[in-house]
Amino acid sequence: MKSRCFGASELRTSVIGFGTWPIGGARYGSSDDDAAIRAIHAALDAGITCFDTAPSYGNGHAEEVLGQALGSRRSEALIVTKGGMIWDEKSFVLGQDSSREFLVKGLDDSLRRLGTDYVDLFLLHWPDATTPMAQISENLEYLVASGKTRAIGVCNLTADQLREIAGAATSSPIVASQVGYSLFDRRWADETFATCLELGIGVMAYGPLAHGLLTGAITNETMFDESDWRAAGVFFGQPLLTAGNRDQNFKVIEQLKVFASAKHLSIAQLAIAWVLAHQPVTVALTGARNEMEITEAAKASTIELTESDIQEIKQVMSGAAGMTSSLPAGGTSQATRQQGE
Repeated sequence: MKSRCFGASELRTSVIGFGTWPIGGARYGSSDDDAAIRAIHAALDAGITCFDTAPSYGNGHAEEVLGQALGSRRSEALIVTKGGMIWDEKSFVLGQDSSREFLVKGLDDSLRRLGTDYVDLFLLHWPDATTPMAQISENLEYLVASGKTRAIGVCNLTADQLREIAGAATSSPIVASQVGYSLFDRRWADETFATCLELGIGVMAYGPLAHGLLTGAITNETMFDESDWRAAGVFFGQPLLTAGNRDQNFKVIEQLKVFASAKHLSIAQLAIAWVLAHQPVTVALTGARNEMEITEAAKASTIELTESDIQEIKQVMSGAAGMTSSLPAGGTSQATRQQGE
């Protein structure tokens, strides 16, 4: 398994990370805890060190499952969790709170669920509309000083917000920016990647498989459970599987499958390798519910795509429908309530 450091920091991670939102048991359909624990063990055995979670993933259940699975193998893992999100009993996002008191309490609760006394990386999940970036930076640095996290980062911040919060840091730098990035979603890349390179911040790419679209498991006949956030066909504000775009995007997916097969890859491996081929991506976070999914994903760490490959993939993706340039909505908008991330 290849590894990279987060930007200019010395914090090192495997290039494939295990995303735990699906095993939280909410908003992604049901999940089997025993299968999830086996998947986490398989990830460790494959050399995956990065495990990304959040308290809002199933009301803390994802953290509990991860903590149970790691157990005595805690030292092999780089645990990433988040804070600052307010949610209801069904894991629908209600808003954000970046105050020191809320972040401290949230991290304490996460540590209890994870069964550890520190995490390796703590991220602000979404910024709120009232707390200045300088104050958020100070609040995050306080968590490092407390010994409860080794490093800090952010999620879903614009380029201007990244510059502001990074510029305010005094004792602990912002080492990571977690944003959505996949063949079907390049909005955050267009907005922030150049800034991350400028500031020496590593990117944690969530959704590299387009939230299931690029796994091969979702077909034109797939019907999502009504509790699944993807049921409306809108993926973080992009209408990829709505009636007007569904058929076209499955044609594109079939073309990607053919391209991947010619290189003896699965479409998931191709999609992950494409994400990892772009700077400043440090780690691609892959959600998995079972051993097979994460074991197959782990193989993508050794795949090197050529510039010709990148151009051919770009040509295929030019036929995609529903991709937008507008960044996903934050705050308490209906879009955030639907997506839950």
